[in-house]
Amino acid sequence: MTVEELLFDVTESLRYPVLVLALTALVVVIVELGALAAELRARRGRSVARLERATDAARAALAEGDRDRARKALLPIARSKAMAKVLTAIVELHGEPNAADRIAKRLAEYDYRSLRRLERTRILVRMGPALGLMGTLIPLSPALAALARGDVARLSHDLRVAFGVTVAGLLVGAIAFAISLVRDRLYGQDYSDIEFAYAALTAEPAAGVGDGKAKPAKEAGDGKADPSAVGEPA
Repeated sequence: MTVEELLFDVTESLRYPVLVLALTALVVVIVELGALAAELRARRGRSVARLERATDAARAALAEGDRDRARKALLPIARSKAMAKVLTAIVELHGEPNAADRIAKRLAEYDYRSLRRLERTRILVRMGPALGLMGTLIPLSPALAALARGDVARLSHDLRVAFGVTVAGLLVGAIAFAISLVRDRLYGQDYSDIEFAYAALTAEPAAGVGDGKAKPAKEAGDGKADPSAVGEPA
């Protein structure tokens, strides 16, 4: 057996695994497209005003020591279970020792989870066209051999397989690329909402605001006039 024959046998043995993988990738990308539609629907009512109302209600509840009410106020702005988990952790760790570091770790874990979610379609962006190209080239060898023998039926069959896998691979790559772009934006907005909620709940109240008292002026407390404001006597 020559090296050429061995290489031909190896590539021919990959024919059906490549076809199965291409079909599997097509099914996976269709499922991911449905999941994206569900994610878009869940975020349909998102607005900055709604986010601010939720964080204001949660901050007021935390000021009264009611963590349960603060958690319930933030849950409506959560767009996923992971986001709800992080928001709950922010409320539960509020005022605890090393709260900033512990919340930062949960924010990082949420970011890693989002990246892991994006990896599915990002892999398909490259894998789809690669499988399409492999599925195109592998059937061409037996198709050319059939052409040399004058077997038009085998030639037509192999060419149909080659072109069909090409279209499927390109379709997988195009849909996966679009899904990755949209999800990248959605997850960026979710992370921004979490950061805003965290900053709003940990912000210190402004001095002189919220206690019903005006801030006393330092220079007006001693009953002395400012010499610079008095003109020279005539």
